[in-house]
Amino acid sequence: MATATKTVSSRPALNKTRQVINHLRVGKTLTSTQALSKFGVKNLRAMISSIREEFEKYGNWTVNTHTNQRGMTMYSMTDTHPGQRVWGFDAQGNRYRL
Repeated sequence: MATATKTVSSRPALNKTRQVINHLRVGKTLTSTQALSKFGVKNLRAMISSIREEFEKYGNWTVNTHTNQRGMTMYSMTDTHPGQRVWGFDAQGNRYRL
């Protein structure tokens, strides 16, 4: 009888919101179909609403909504900070000095 081995990672798994934010902040776009297949997000519109509320609060990011040629809604993020950044964030959302 074969025994399955379970690999334990030392890094905590990213939650779905953080995965979507990481995807968008590097300049990629995302549709609801892509969000479901890549991250398991069932209601991207609601998630984008909460991301938009949090990220546009300080004026450093804009969450954009576009419609592609197939009529699907696509989301993206734009960095609107006018100058050199002093702080960055790693994949887990931890802040660090640049």
